[in-house]
Amino acid sequence: MSAATTAAAPGPGGATSRLGWALADSWTMTRRELAHWARQPVEVIVNLAFPVMLLLMFTYLVGGGRGVPGDPTEYLVPGMLALTMAFGLEATMLAVTQDLGKGVIDRFRSMPMVPGAVLVGRSAADMLQSVVSLAVMTGVGYAVGWRWHNGAAAALGAVGLLLLLRFAMLWVGIHLAMVAGRPEMVTAVQILVWPVGFLSNVFATPASMPGWLGAVVEWNPMSATATAVRELFGNPGGATGSWAAEHAGLLAVLWPVAIIAVFFPLAVRKFARLSR
Repeated sequence: MSAATTAAAPGPGGATSRLGWALADSWTMTRRELAHWARQPVEVIVNLAFPVMLLLMFTYLVGGGRGVPGDPTEYLVPGMLALTMAFGLEATMLAVTQDLGKGVIDRFRSMPMVPGAVLVGRSAADMLQSVVSLAVMTGVGYAVGWRWHNGAAAALGAVGLLLLLRFAMLWVGIHLAMVAGRPEMVTAVQILVWPVGFLSNVFATPASMPGWLGAVVEWNPMSATATAVRELFGNPGGATGSWAAEHAGLLAVLWPVAIIAVFFPLAVRKFARLSR
């Protein structure tokens, strides 16, 4: 636990002092999570390799993006980037449930530290890993023929929307992990991630689906992000002319914000009630 050593409790300073302690405690918890990367390199590599494997499989074997004008890879890769931001939460959920099962979180809660630092450290480490994952996926996408066409500013905007989706899904995962409480229950939650991921426009356009299913797919938060990212990258989006498709950029912001507004306070409240 050397990476999680916490300093003495803060004194009765003002708001600036309390903020400083909060940042220091959160950074300590972030360092603890990052230290796990060095001790568990195989797990990190597997988490990075899985979405790459999916991208290559759908590019060369399954045929995602078929029927879209132009290079289907330019439709598929942005969708896979959005899918990657939703997948991978299992590692975060498993880490939280393992800490709960081993009593690590209870030990941290008994220390003179800011209560939310554990959650902040976990989320910060997850977001850093998401940035690395996006960089790897972007490189692989470029290698298989994908390109963006609207310049660096638009590309950074697309990355921002992807990370916003990840941040929202992260708090869903943290809350569900604390509700589940045990690593064995994470498997049950994992099963639910796949239907949500595939019930989207990541691999196929809603226009190629039955009318009712296409309407459902277009309102999926992941579909909104995928469509908005395609527009920012200048890739074909398979637009259907519906309200959801025409306002994908707006929905790509509103959906994650709404998810965060619901699950962030739920996670914080659940964490505060642990061991009570």
